[in-house]
Amino acid sequence: MLFRTLAAVSALLAATPALAQEGASDRADIVAGARQFIKPTNAERTQVLVGFLTTLGLTPEIQVFQGGNNATGPMEGANVVVTVGQGDKDIVLTAHYDAVKLRDGTLSQGIVDNVGSVMAMMEAAKTLDMALEGQPVAHRFVFVFTDQEELGLLGAKAFLEKHGKDRIAAVINADVAAYGQTIMYGENNGEQSRFVLETLRTLCAERNFDCMPYPTYPPSDDRAFSAAGVPVVSMGTQDAVGAHQMWLAFNGGENSGLKEGFVPPVFQRIHSTDDKLSYLKGADVARFGLFIADLGLALDKRLVENQAKADAVAAETAPAPGGED
Repeated sequence: MLFRTLAAVSALLAATPALAQEGASDRADIVAGARQFIKPTNAERTQVLVGFLTTLGLTPEIQVFQGGNNATGPMEGANVVVTVGQGDKDIVLTAHYDAVKLRDGTLSQGIVDNVGSVMAMMEAAKTLDMALEGQPVAHRFVFVFTDQEELGLLGAKAFLEKHGKDRIAAVINADVAAYGQTIMYGENNGEQSRFVLETLRTLCAERNFDCMPYPTYPPSDDRAFSAAGVPVVSMGTQDAVGAHQMWLAFNGGENSGLKEGFVPPVFQRIHSTDDKLSYLKGADVARFGLFIADLGLALDKRLVENQAKADAVAAETAPAPGGED
């Protein structure tokens, strides 16, 4: 079974002159792409996303659902789904592309929350599509760009209702990942997610990445999957100082050391007029996208190994042919 490391995938991308040139810069292409998502409506953001995925040579499927909440009334939503590879089970990779409506009725630019993650997921999809060409893996990689996360995780819930959970082996969710090289991740998604966390920690150690576990992590689409008993991890990125401040705010308790009333800068930016393109760092987003791709591959390998062990145990404990019932 093929398992490409991040270094191998990076080498594959570097073999393509255009991609090598992009990787040597601050990835101005990612910044320019993110700018296209600054639209007055989420429906227009949907069309931008579909256009980008199509340009990458992928085949996006728009899955319409009936959403909205008490504040908005009934409102149609649209998840955008692309599939890379083949397999009987799925590794699902999610990021919401909708932006929150502000008090004045306008739409936030939604760059930190959550265009950065969307661009990282598209980078991961592109990387996996190239890396897996002619090299089968055991799982499909299903990228789900969800709508109406800001209204109560409605897109993720709609995807689960349509797709079901039986095919899903693991989920990687990305939210708030526009800048910084510290990878934050939550540990509060149930015992079924233990092997996902173990795989993530191993990858962080192998790559010498700064990865910060949060016993309590802010909710995102991951909560829809964990509520259904699906293995899932939610990740984001920040600069090291911001990540530590957020950790203390959520996990430090009364003696966190933070000034009374302190609000981490990232939470001052999101859901506000300050969630702007100027915060996005193309190179950081590209780096995170490659990490997501490699985590997907690592989970594929881990799941295959777990199944092989389970099959071996079942074979050892099975009664011999012709034995007593």
